[in-house]
Amino acid sequence: MSAETKSLTKQQKADPASPAARAEAGRKNARQGHLKAAHRAYAGQNKKPLDEQQIAQFLPLVHKIAQRAAGYLRPPLTYDDLVSAGTVGLVKAARDYDPAFNAEFKTYAYIRIKGAILDELRGWAFIPPTVNKQIRRAMNLSVEITKQTGIPPTESELAEKLGLSIAQVYETLENARTQQFLSIDGCDENTPALANILAAPETKTPDQQFEQAELVDRLAGAIQQLDQRQRQLILLYYQQHLTMKQIAELFSITEPRVSQLHASALFNLSVQLRQLDDAG
Repeated sequence: MSAETKSLTKQQKADPASPAARAEAGRKNARQGHLKAAHRAYAGQNKKPLDEQQIAQFLPLVHKIAQRAAGYLRPPLTYDDLVSAGTVGLVKAARDYDPAFNAEFKTYAYIRIKGAILDELRGWAFIPPTVNKQIRRAMNLSVEITKQTGIPPTESELAEKLGLSIAQVYETLENARTQQFLSIDGCDENTPALANILAAPETKTPDQQFEQAELVDRLAGAIQQLDQRQRQLILLYYQQHLTMKQIAELFSITEPRVSQLHASALFNLSVQLRQLDDAG
């Protein structure tokens, strides 16, 4: 960047009427609004005084987790709703944290923030019985086709067999993804998060190592059955931790299209894993 450009950028930021200054002011007001809402949620509980500096330090973590969860947003829920929920989780973590805990505050805060955001998503994730029935039909049909051909059906094949349009198939897959996010992202305590499995972290005991190895083998086999783009998306999103927006830029497609591919990939992974379970 040239000196002239830098100077112009500084002037734009200094000018309160410039787009950059207005955007920054908007972000600051949003942060203050989320914090005020979080404080109100836990006011009057006679907890220990809040460390405002500590809370401000970890606000970026709230946004990072919210961005990861934004791919599961369904109207009327918004990104700001996730940030607000996560900020409440952060404030509660700051109030409840005890240094005697066998964990750093960052780890404790991450758990509370993520839990609050997933609770917010879960609260809006109700799927009507008719939609559930459609998801089951698509799943059962996909399993049968996969057994016969060895590969999951394409969206076009599903649409033809189900008597639906491509748009309706994608809507069904998006609904299925909403249904699956609890286990995929580790909200279900009995199911390891997909990201954790792909990261293959070190475990402490031989039995945990054996279980981890089995999970990795099963998942790797299922991922190999996806088409190349879906396989890349899963690895980029869950292993490399890229956002939907970054993947869209990398693939030179729109963010909504990435969301469709993500939903389709998770659906096909579920089909593959179910087939492996049936075979086992």
